[in-house]
Amino acid sequence: QLQLVESGGGLVQPGGSLRLSCSASGFTLDYYAIGWFRQAPGKEREGVSCISNKDGSTYYADSVKGRFTISRDNAKNTVYLQMNSLKPEDTAVYYCARDRIAFRLCVLADNKYDYWGQGTQVTVSS
Repeated sequence: QLQLVESGGGLVQPGGSLRLSCSASGFTLDYYAIGWFRQAPGKEREGVSCISNKDGSTYYADSVKGRFTISRDNAKNTVYLQMNSLKPEDTAVYYCARDRIAFRLCVLADNKYDYWGQGTQVTVSS
C-alpha cells in the first residue's frame, strides 16, 4: 500500500529549527520527485520545496529560500525538510507529496502530485 508519513513537527520558538521527515512506502522513492507543501489556518495550501529524483535538483519558495533545505535518502525511503531560522509565519500543517509522474524534474504545483501524507503541525511561537 502506497503511503507517505510525515513526522518531526512541533512547537518551536522564533529563530529555532525543526527537521521534518517524510517516510515513503509502497513505491520506489528514487523514481519520483517529492514536494513539501504547507497550509496555514484560513490560507490556501502553498508549495514550500521539492526535490527531483533525476539529478537531486531542488526548488524553494521565495519565502523559505536560504532558511529551509530539502534532501532525500533513497536508501531509507525518506525525504527531509530542515527548517532553520523559523518565523511565526511558518506556522502551518506541513505535507509531503509524490509527483504523479516518475522521472521528471519537480515543480511546486500541487496538481502535479497524487499521493499525500496526513500532515504534521509546525507552530512557531514564543
